[in-house]
This record gives sequence, structure tokens and C-alpha cells, in this order.
Amino acid sequence: MSFRRGVVRQSKFRHVFAQAWKAEHCIDDVRVSRVTWDGPLCAVNPKFTAVVIESGGGGAFLVLPLNKSGRIDQATPTVCGHAAPVLDVQWCPHDDNVIASASEDCTVKVWQIPDGGLTGPMTEPVVTLEGHSKRVGILAWHPTAFNILLTAGCDNLVCVWDVGTGELVYQIADAHPDLIYSVSWNREGSAICTVCKDKALRVIDPRRGTVLKVKEKVHDGTRPMRAVFLSDGKILTTGFSRMSERQLALWDTVRDMSEPMAVQEMDTSNGVLLPYYDPDTNMVYLCGKGDCTIRYFEVTDESPYVHFLSLYSSKEPQRGAGFLSKRGVDVNKCEIARFYKLHERKVEPISMTVPRKSDLFQGDLYPDTASVEPSLLAEDWIAGQDAPPLLVSLSGGYVGAPSKNRDTLRNKPKLSSQGSGTDSPPVPQQAAMPIATTREPESEGVGVVQQRVTQGEGASDRVKGEEEVLSEVLAEVKALRSVVLAQGQRIELLERQLARIEDGDV
Repeated sequence: MSFRRGVVRQSKFRHVFAQAWKAEHCIDDVRVSRVTWDGPLCAVNPKFTAVVIESGGGGAFLVLPLNKSGRIDQATPTVCGHAAPVLDVQWCPHDDNVIASASEDCTVKVWQIPDGGLTGPMTEPVVTLEGHSKRVGILAWHPTAFNILLTAGCDNLVCVWDVGTGELVYQIADAHPDLIYSVSWNREGSAICTVCKDKALRVIDPRRGTVLKVKEKVHDGTRPMRAVFLSDGKILTTGFSRMSERQLALWDTVRDMSEPMAVQEMDTSNGVLLPYYDPDTNMVYLCGKGDCTIRYFEVTDESPYVHFLSLYSSKEPQRGAGFLSKRGVDVNKCEIARFYKLHERKVEPISMTVPRKSDLFQGDLYPDTASVEPSLLAEDWIAGQDAPPLLVSLSGGYVGAPSKNRDTLRNKPKLSSQGSGTDSPPVPQQAAMPIATTREPESEGVGVVQQRVTQGEGASDRVKGEEEVLSEVLAEVKALRSVVLAQGQRIELLERQLARIEDGDV
């Protein structure tokens, strides 16, 4: 008799482990919202943490610096410009100081958060987007185009906005016969996938408003579903079986959507599974509302395609969770992901780490990730252009530059990497509210700052000023380096496309 030894799948993420941060590094006394909406209620980027909270007589959310910990005083200022509870918040991927909020008051508002956080209550948004007739619960920024924001509401409408002008540029009104559960952009931002209360998965061209593909009954259960586009064009969905078992399924949108590539059943809990996808590692984290666990999987091209890795378990159920952008993780500790778990009155960071003995930068864990620089302007995408994300290296740790308070929410914005340009054209009235922070001229350099330092009193002030100048210059240099790398990659891509055209491949 012979025994066949099982083959262990090779993966550098097999031993990823999750660890909650110590109590002194958590955020306490946060009155997390009790709103009956299956959203994450939290959004995180390398600068700030935003949490939807309980508030009387309207809707509000907290914005705190990422390194904030300890007890939050009840007098802490909030963003409180909505007339009804806030249902969703999302940070702009191309400006870490800009956040959008959706509310039961049928509006979407866009806010500019000053560097360092709020110093007083913020009630006036930069832009208010009004186009929905019922509450708005879904926000999704375009992954590569500047100032493009998608919203979906309980009126079954999908709206695409140019927040730089406040214009509604596209509206998809006839694609969904019932409540929309989730919307996700593909990697280039040329298509979206949606799941609806009619149990159908749709792939839609948002500019034409046409449904490209439909799969009926992706999950047989009646509970809410979620869907997310993967970087290779596949779609991962979560939902419920006819027997109320929670499921995960993988769909190939290119070849055949008649049957799923993989289906995994987990348990019979009632919580909706919120999928968080990391395109750099091709890992998916499933965070169930009301659960005490976070499951994580790796998606590969090898059968069974979706490989269970492990789960994080704790005693306290989660109200929601925020997923930190890859630019914010600690590469020195081999941290590949970080969640901000919402308790009833606490926010608890949870790190996902790959154990490594070496202290060197682990390049295999950190491929170049999406940069803060957009690939396209809003008008380019509206005109029909598509482009993959510009990438930036995380070697040595990502250091974000101080906010330039550039014209993020102005008509035809000028990117810092493209020069200051000419004066901006007139701004529509609803987009013309002043930015919340004071803007300094971008042309201000070391000489001007040093001139200020020389006006100080005494040698100690001069030394302190010079140190501040040096730190500002170093931050600028690191930011410029990331821009140069991203633009170099874009030029290389365009050269390859030109070579293909010249060779007759296109």
C-alpha cells in the first residue's frame, strides 16, 4: 500500500497573520452610527480616519489624523453639513484631503479637510451634488480619472459627476429595476459592475449607459449581495444561498459568466459580507457586519482559484470597518494591509502582516502601487479615454507631501506635475464655494521661507526655522520623486502603445 503525500500550495501569503493594536493605540469614546445601512461607515487614507457617528438633528462624521489615539472628547469638531444621517464616506484617491459623503437627505457633499485635521465644525462643503430623489448610500471615486465620482441611491439611479464643476455628466436610469446593493469600478475605470435586489450581476459601460453583460441569480438568497472588480477583469461576489448560507463566488467576465469559476460556502450568519480587495497582492478580505471575524483569501489562476488563507477572530462584533490605502501601511514591519474595526464606542486598528526575518525592504510583498497622481483629467475620461493607474514604489516607505490645496475642486484643474498653468476658467455657482483651508502660492520656495526665518528673533528661532525648511524640502523632494517615477511609467506605456501601432498590431 502506498500513500500519496499532499502537495502544499506555494504562496508568500500563506502565513499572513492579523493582530489587533494595543488598547492605548485605539480610538475610544467614538459614538459609531447606528444607521440601518449595510455600509462600512469608515474610510481611511494615509492622512486621516473618517468615521460616521451618531448626531442629533442631522448627519455627521469624524475626521481624525491617522496617528490619533486615545479618548475622543465630546467637543471634538465634526463634519456636520448634512440634514439627515450620513450613510457612506469615501476619500478621494487623488487628493488625501478631499472626502465625499452621502446621506439620507438625498445629497452628496464633497469636503476639503485642512492638513492636521479640523479645528472647528465644518458645515460648508466645497461642492453639493443634487440629482437623487431618495437617500444616497453608495459612493465610488474613479480609480484613475481626476474628480470623477459615482453615486448610487435608493431611487435605483447611478450618477456620474465631475466634482470639479458640479456637473452630472452621466446618469444610468433604466439598468436596475430595484435597489442597488453595490457598485465597483474596474482597474482602468472603463466599466462598472453592480449587484441589485433582483439578484443580477451587471457589467455596465457608464459613459454609454449600456449593460454589457448580465448574470441572473448570482446568489439564490434574498439577503443583500456585494461585488468587486478584480485587477484582471474577473468579478468576486458575496451573498447568500437559498439555505441562507453565506457564499463567495468568482466570475470570469471575459470568457463565460454562465457558471462561476469558484464558489465557497462559509456559515449561516446573517451579516452582509463586505469584500475589501487588494490589487497588489490579489487578496480579498471579507468583513461581515455583526461578525467577530475577518476572513482573508488569495485569488490565483490555479484551481480552485480562491484559496482560503486564515481568519482573524475576536470577542467583539464589528459595526463596520475601514481599509487603509496601501500607501499608508508600514513596510518596515511587512504590514500588507490594515483595518480599522468599528466597535460600539471604539475604533481598533488591526494589522495584517507577513512574517519575515530580514530587515530589508521586501520587494516581493510590495509591488508598485497606485499613486496619488491621476492618469487622466475628468474631461479626458468624459471624452472616452481610459488609462491604467500610475504606480509608485513603496521602497523606503511612502511619504506624502503636505497638501498644496491645489484647485482640486475647480473646473479644469491643473495637476502639480503639469505646472501651474494659466488662470482657471469661471467656476459654476454650486462649485464655487471657497476651499476650507488657506492656500499658499505653490511657487513659494526655500528662499521665501528662509527670508521669514531671518526675521526671527535669536539664534534658537533661526535654527528651528531652518529645521522646518529642511523638513519641507525633504518632503517636496520625496513627493517629486514619486511623480517622476509615475510619469516615467506612463511614458513607457505610451511608447509601447506607439510601437504596437507602428508595427501594425493595433
